[in-house]
Amino acid sequence: MSELSFEQLLEESLKTIRTGEVVEGTVISVKEDEIVLNIGYKSDGIITRNEYTNTPNVDLTTIVSVGDTMEAKVLKVNDGEGQVLLTYKRLAAEKGNKKLEEAFENKEVLKAKVTQVREGGLSVTVEESQVFIPASLVSDSYEKDLSKYADQEIEFVIIEFNPKKRRIIGDRKQLLVLQKEAAQKELLEKIAVGQVVEGTVKNVTDFGAFVDIGGLDGLLHISEMSWGRVEHPKKVFKVGDSLNVLIKEINGTKIALSLKFDDTNPWLKAAEKYAVGNVVKGKVARMTDFGAFVELESGIDALLHVSQIAKAHVDKPADVLKVGQEIEAKVVDFNEENKKISLSIKALLTEEATEEVVEEVAEEVAEETVEEVVAETTEETVEE
Repeated sequence: MSELSFEQLLEESLKTIRTGEVVEGTVISVKEDEIVLNIGYKSDGIITRNEYTNTPNVDLTTIVSVGDTMEAKVLKVNDGEGQVLLTYKRLAAEKGNKKLEEAFENKEVLKAKVTQVREGGLSVTVEESQVFIPASLVSDSYEKDLSKYADQEIEFVIIEFNPKKRRIIGDRKQLLVLQKEAAQKELLEKIAVGQVVEGTVKNVTDFGAFVDIGGLDGLLHISEMSWGRVEHPKKVFKVGDSLNVLIKEINGTKIALSLKFDDTNPWLKAAEKYAVGNVVKGKVARMTDFGAFVELESGIDALLHVSQIAKAHVDKPADVLKVGQEIEAKVVDFNEENKKISLSIKALLTEEATEEVVEEVAEEVAEETVEEVVAETTEETVEE
């Protein structure tokens, strides 16, 4: 029996490998675009950058270090230069696919980084396996620009798994819906009518503003924005404004909000300020054929009837007054129950006329008295 050479003995001591086999090795060299592994074979294993990751232009020296151990799959036993060509990313993808399949079957929530923002949605990577999340399933509301999700870690579930057709579809929307429902349920258990809560304006419309009060949107109607008149909600609020609001009504998940707090109600002190006989100032807010409505203060309007505008006949308030004009008038009626106040400029004019007559009479009396005294004095002087 012939003795084997040292080289033959060494070669026999080394393991044999086959294409498709998974091997484990130790990193003996790393370059920006290549990893060299000692896999216990007569030739070293090579993993190129393209076979390590799908991320373009990555510097492998920032990821792998000499001495690291790793598994890889054999692509070619001899790459033509006597080296074994290995792949890391395909093995990782297979493991990733297995993980995704299990997650799909068990409806498991996964978390991964967004690796690409595409026109129709997002791509995320789970152990080198690609999952596509369509734009319609990214959020529970329409989002035109998805760029904010770039490089962000997001949670999702797998709703379709077909690796043969390369269709692995994720859904983030249903998780957000469930989270929102849970938050809404928790919020509804906490809040009650009459409470004051903090909120953030999410949207402003012609008829009001929608305010997020911590998981639910409440409607702040234009009529509840102030005790006074609001011309347009957009002149008062903008998206992102923070404010404290009163919960006025709860109907299921529909919540009505208000900024009309009881302690700021101008009618609390109206009986004293606008008692019958008081002379008040106000600004003409709007006019009708039968009279003008005068804003005495925010939340309190009074009616100046057309018959009370002047002593002379007035056909229409607009013939004498204009919106925004400041006027002075006398309160001639106060109805707190119906929150109605009536004014009269005519009453003031009549009083002024009366005062003028009194003054004229007084002056005439004074003049007559002087004349009488002068006459008497003259008579006395003649007699003497």
